[in-house]
Order: sequence, then structure tokens, then C-alpha cells
Amino acid sequence: MPAGHVWAGQAGARLGSTMKNNATPLGPKADKLTVRRHNLSLVLRTVHDAGEVTRAGIATRVGLTRAAVSSLVEQLLEYGFVTESGKTSSGQAGRPGTVLEVARTGPAGLGVDINVDYVAVCVVDLSGTDRVRLVEHVDNRGVQPSQVLTRAARLAARALGSAAEQGLQPAGARVAVPGLVSGGTVRQAPNLGWKRVAVEGLFAQALSALRPARPALPVSSDNEANAAALAELWYGAGTEGVRSFLYVSGEIGIGGALVLNGELLRGAHGFAGEIGHVVVDPEGPLCRCGARGCLEQYAGQAALLEAAGIDTDTDVPGVAELRRRAQRGDGAALAVLEGAGRQLGVALSGAVNLFDPDAVMLGGVYRQLVQWLAPAVDRELARRVVSGLWSEDRSRLRAASPLGDAARGAAGVVVREVLADPAAYAERAGR
Repeated sequence: MPAGHVWAGQAGARLGSTMKNNATPLGPKADKLTVRRHNLSLVLRTVHDAGEVTRAGIATRVGLTRAAVSSLVEQLLEYGFVTESGKTSSGQAGRPGTVLEVARTGPAGLGVDINVDYVAVCVVDLSGTDRVRLVEHVDNRGVQPSQVLTRAARLAARALGSAAEQGLQPAGARVAVPGLVSGGTVRQAPNLGWKRVAVEGLFAQALSALRPARPALPVSSDNEANAAALAELWYGAGTEGVRSFLYVSGEIGIGGALVLNGELLRGAHGFAGEIGHVVVDPEGPLCRCGARGCLEQYAGQAALLEAAGIDTDTDVPGVAELRRRAQRGDGAALAVLEGAGRQLGVALSGAVNLFDPDAVMLGGVYRQLVQWLAPAVDRELARRVVSGLWSEDRSRLRAASPLGDAARGAAGVVVREVLADPAAYAERAGR
């Protein structure tokens, strides 16, 4: 018998033995309340995904009876999660049905992006629409984490005030930081100079102090590139059918995140995607992380500006100046972008060979510079990707969507949590 068949049989035998002797006890069967909570989420997510749909259309999509769907819809209307648009649709046999859509008031998500040279805050409603956006360009390097988080909380409080004027009530806040984030703590954010910072607790405390008469808002946290990649999945390339991609966020440092088949790959400890600290030259310059020759020392925002002779303290205006020089055909600027693109391509080719994504998305400041970075990146990918499927027509290398930013992605996570269990939100809100 072929070796593969022997292994399969042996594996099956061991698995069967394990299942008999060490099976995890199953929980109790779902009761009526649990089933209804699940179906409530199912109906709400169907309305969300469809944009506009009738009760009959929901029943067809989810496999529930029209009577069951009508009961669930009435509950969602009572909670304020969906509204009747006043339109009718006769797509089904019988009488036209009233069209439903997710509410533009009520539950929402608050996203906060704390980066090296700015803080951004946005509020996203249940439909995924960006309703409030505030950005403060400020240098956060060398500033105490508590001060930075208080600064972010002040901006968030302003956003919450604007949201309330529009009838929006964020269900929670999610803070995105460019570093290793786990269990509510930033273990390390080299470009901010942060180590072991309890980001969730400090931000929640600062926000509560600014809104003493309001209930405390639940706070969660994530890596900045992860949040941006989720925004790309939910609001950008993912809506066009791109479900597997590598997202690269070019800022002062370089972040990365990998989405495979519509799921974010986090790794065993939640730290996957740190492509900015992939070493491209072991003898290269010292990185803030302590290693030498990391990618961001060649292709990060500060490295680009310094190599082009632009003041690195100007940050966003500096990137705009680099772009202007490239547009004018400045030889030094073009050489800098060519070199950075080459190093990006070298690092990205390893990730593409490992994970075989459909596309690579260049986000952050790379979006502004993609036309000059892309040729060198593509050449390296075409040379180094072993499948031979990568071509130089740029069909797989693309600029990230303008909608794919970390603040929006962080807010989107909160919205998805509401969609996953609307009854839990309604209970917390006292509805």
C-alpha cells in the first residue's frame, strides 16, 4: 500500500482514539432564546449585506419562514437597527414588499488610529458609512504614552459629540497602534518608543474623565496594519472580490497584515504581519527594534525623506514634497523611490512565496507614491516569486483603497460585533 495511504489510515486511527478518549464535552443544545439571538443576527447581517431587501427576500436568502423573518424584523425595527425605506419591491411573486435597510442612526463604531505623526478618529454607522472623521497631525515620538492617549481621547470625545448630534451611539471604541498589541497592552511600538503600555485601560480612563456623565465605552485594541487590512477587506478591494491579499502600510515605519480567504491571519500570538522588521541586509543600519537592516530602514517614510534630502520632521508635507519632486522628474527623488521599491519587492517576494495571496495592497503614504514604487516592486516580484504567476502588468500589485485606513477598520470591528449579536447591544443600551 502506498505510504500516503498508510499515513492517512494511521492518522485516522489516532484521531478516532483521541476523539473517544479526550473529546471536549459538548455544551448543552441551543434553547429557544439562543436560537432567536442567532437568527436575529442572521437577519440583520442579511439586511446589511444586501443594502436593501424585503422580508420575503430575507426569507429566501436565509431559509427561514416568512412569519419567522417578520417577527425578527419587528424586533430589529423596535431596537432601531433597521428601518423601512418606504420603497416597495415586486421581485417575488405576490404583493410587493416594503424594502428594509440598516438604520443610519443608533449603533455605530468608534475607531482611533494612533500613529507616530498623527491621531485619526472616525465614527462608522451600521451601513459602513464614515459619518465623522477628525485628524490631528502631531509628533507623538518621545511623548509619554498617557499624554498621547489623552490627546487621542480628546479627539475621540469631540467625534462622539458630533456623532450624538447625528443620532449615533457608538457601541464601543477600538484603538489601533503601530506595534505589537496583545491583551489590551502594547508590548512594543518601536517608532513610538512604547513598551508594555496598557493602551486600553489608559485610553478608557482618559475618555471617561472627559465624559463623566456618560456610561463608560467598552475599549479594545489592535495593530494598526491589521485594522487597515480589515477596512480594505470590508470597504475596499474585498467588495470587488479580492479575498486574499497582503496589505502593506507605509508610515514612519512599515506595517503589514495578511488576509487569506476573507480572514485576517493573526499568528499564534497575534503578531503576524510585521514585514517592516524583515531583514533585507543583516549588515544594514540599526533599527529602532534593535535589529540591523530592517526593511523600514530602507523604505519607511523617514528613510525615504532622509535619502531624498527632505526634512524628516515635516512628515506629511515631506511626503507631498517627495511626490512633487517625482512628478517633476527630479533624478534624486526618482532614485530614492526606485531603491525603496526594489527593497520592498525583495521583502514582499518572500511573503508572496510563503502565502500566495491574490494581490499586494500598498497603503499609508505608499498610496501617494505607488506609481513610482510599483515598477521596481513588480520587477522584483516577477523575478523572485517561484510560481512564475506574478507578472509586471500591475494587476496584482495595487494601491490600497482610500477607504482602507486603520481608523475606519477599527470602527468597522465594533460595527461587526453589533451585527454579530444585536441583542447583546440592545441589552446594554437598555432597549
